[in-house]
Amino acid sequence: MSGFDDRKKGQEAKFAFDAETRFKAEARRNKLLGIWAAELMSLTGDDAKAYAAEVVAADFEEAGDEDVFRKVAGDLKAKGIALGDDVIRQKMQQLAITANEQVAAEG
Repeated sequence: MSGFDDRKKGQEAKFAFDAETRFKAEARRNKLLGIWAAELMSLTGDDAKAYAAEVVAADFEEAGDEDVFRKVAGDLKAKGIALGDDVIRQKMQQLAITANEQVAAEG
């Protein structure tokens, strides 16, 4: 029975590792998205960092990416920056790839 228990523990550890990696990559993607949007809104320095943190925090409102999308799209629109939803969603996808690569490289 020891082999079964070892395999079960290994699978549980892998599941936890995968979940943590996914969380880190999503948070990284949101930070990168916030930095991108901050640049579009002409925010720099501490203001840009603070905005990126707001975008990361927005992800905790509900499951999925829609809360982050609404935050960024709404803020850009409020600043008079006209971008199509498809542009923002495409940027989110691109940054997800970048974030996954960065997190994987960090180990």
